[in-house]
Amino acid sequence: PIYTIWAANTNLGKTLISAGIASSVLESQNPSQFHYIKPVQTGFPSDSDSLFVFNRVCDLFLRRRAEFSLVASNHVVKVSDAAAKEVNGDYEERKVGGVMGFGEKRLICRTLCAWNEAVSPHLAVEREGGGVEDEELLEMVEKCLWMGVEGEEKSECWSLIETAGGVASPGPSGTLQCDLYRPFRIPAVLVGDGRLGGISGTISAYETLKLRGYDVVAVVLENHGLANDGSLLSYLQNSLPVLVLPPVPQDLSDDLMEWFDESHDVFASLKQIMLSAFSERVKRLHDLQKKAGDILWWPFTQHQFVPKEKVTVIDSRCGENFAVHKADNGDVMTQQFDACASWWTQGPSASLQIELARDMGYAAARYGHVMFPENVYEPALECAELLLEGVGKGWASRTFFSDNGSTATEVALKMAFRKFLHDNEAIVDISDQNAEKSIEFRVLALKGSYHGDTLGAMEAQAPSSFTGFLQQPWYIGRGLFVDPPTLYMQCGKWNIQLPDELSEGHQQEDLIIHGAGGMYMIDPLFQRILVRECQRRKIPVIFDEVFTGFWRLGVESAAELLHCTPDIACYAKLLTGGIIPLAVTLATEAVFDTFMSDSKLKALLHGHSYSAHAMGCTAAAKSIKNYKDEKKNPNLTPDGRALKEIWDAELVNKISMHPQIKRLMVLGTVFAVELQTNGSNAGYASTIATSILQKLREDGIYARPLGNVIYLMCGPYSSPTTCSQLLVKLYHRIDEFHKSNSSSGL
Repeated sequence: PIYTIWAANTNLGKTLISAGIASSVLESQNPSQFHYIKPVQTGFPSDSDSLFVFNRVCDLFLRRRAEFSLVASNHVVKVSDAAAKEVNGDYEERKVGGVMGFGEKRLICRTLCAWNEAVSPHLAVEREGGGVEDEELLEMVEKCLWMGVEGEEKSECWSLIETAGGVASPGPSGTLQCDLYRPFRIPAVLVGDGRLGGISGTISAYETLKLRGYDVVAVVLENHGLANDGSLLSYLQNSLPVLVLPPVPQDLSDDLMEWFDESHDVFASLKQIMLSAFSERVKRLHDLQKKAGDILWWPFTQHQFVPKEKVTVIDSRCGENFAVHKADNGDVMTQQFDACASWWTQGPSASLQIELARDMGYAAARYGHVMFPENVYEPALECAELLLEGVGKGWASRTFFSDNGSTATEVALKMAFRKFLHDNEAIVDISDQNAEKSIEFRVLALKGSYHGDTLGAMEAQAPSSFTGFLQQPWYIGRGLFVDPPTLYMQCGKWNIQLPDELSEGHQQEDLIIHGAGGMYMIDPLFQRILVRECQRRKIPVIFDEVFTGFWRLGVESAAELLHCTPDIACYAKLLTGGIIPLAVTLATEAVFDTFMSDSKLKALLHGHSYSAHAMGCTAAAKSIKNYKDEKKNPNLTPDGRALKEIWDAELVNKISMHPQIKRLMVLGTVFAVELQTNGSNAGYASTIATSILQKLREDGIYARPLGNVIYLMCGPYSSPTTCSQLLVKLYHRIDEFHKSNSSSGL
């Protein structure tokens, strides 16, 4: 069991409760080791919480004449220069109590970072130096947690992390502690406030933790005679235990031994609550893996290939990382980088994730859900304005909301059909009631394109694995599908691969596939000419930017790379930061005007119950603004129009030179490689990448294949350092795979 101790404010007795929990745990039969960790301490060394726990637990063992002996140690790891002048040493140890033959318990107390002045940690850093970055502090905490189980059975060791001040008090870097420790998402015990005004402060602290995804297992507070516990229980609807401790003596000379004796039963109950919550959590995590294959039906997954023990159990997400439960490794949580960007939707940093959660909570509380037709509310209007000033700038004037990328495409098709009819009245008399019987519409689209899984969107894409008879027996393919030239890197050089009709004597080995089928990059010159020729012939042009929009390709819109604009465009995925579904179809005023009429039957009769829902529009507005805020996105170029290169050019070149790589594509936040295969193990059904991806998951990278294509995807905020680490690990696993196959003669 690992827990964090939080408080509604400072000076509410977190350290008293830490000492009480430690004593209660170590007095019981099973656990043989207790780790108390104080990551941040000010007022040191005169005020040292780890020293307090060290002394009080030792004194309690002597007072209660425990049968077990206790070996207790207190350590300090890093102190400011001002604090170091008053520190006699960084380690002390005591051995107390015990009866011969009954065994030994260990208490290990650690202060990780300390400053002399008794002020908020971020102020102490300003005044004394000795700053520590968030990542460094988290690494120190993680190291301590692993040390806590080193050489011991995990079930015999408890760890307790005591925070500083209140839930939202700043850490050394200024980051709020509730955000600072969020990557661990360790279950919490909240020390409430039993004083006048304490109900409000305790509820605020509880809500702050819950909003960030923490599990609070109990609230503990000191009895000040105001019955605050009753009000808290009422608010919590008895869903959470609220424990009350006796009043703490105010006499500074009191050693608190009698108070701890009075509190013995409360701490015993708290220990049991914590142990039960831990056991229940582990059971839930195990059940997730056991039950998933029997109950769930995953998309794009052949269940026969997924043994129950291979199901990934994701406990939480923080920024770009999953916290993954590993049952086969002794019930531990490990971090995995989400290299799928959770199916291409995710963009937020950890801090933006928290902002989105807070703003969406506000929107839900303010609006719930309200219908959209003939109504307006601030999130919807703000989102529409930002879209027209951003991805639609210079061409779009109208925003139509829907729920996902596939339906955004269907809306776009309806718009395009009407625009074509309007612009070609000489060909088609739309007032003729019999005209529809003689008209057959087709779309001009690219081979290998994929626009979603609704029936209409599938008709606008060429035959593929997704449209075969077993998948879509209704499929006709209402289009003229053009085979485009593609770009790729191989052996350090960019190449263009031409289709047969554009290349004499050139034999193309594969059906060209985009996005979902293999991350192919279409020649931008070809696309630009195609757009201009269509528009010259009054054929409306749709850009499907569900995947490519909002900085996925390094710019806000693919139109900036193609140097041309559409009549209609579809957006989703990164639109909301991927935190909630929402899609939009943007259109020109000319497209909109074709639906204006005295008859409602000529309006766009399409909609969704949750069109422009407040939470989605709120998340979208926040995301759109944050992506291009230079203060929040360090990857923006100085002019704010593009992302800097985040994939290291030398590593990219090195990977492209590897004999196992057939082609490589890199652009914006996307990196992909196609593995060399024999002809029978290529394409979407290929399983060749499976073993590499399993190894990558061991390396802390969660990825899924597109057949024999492996892709890594990051977000607009991802650091180049992180991306380089991904490439190094990928290269190692590809090289390992290649050598293994070469030695076996495959």
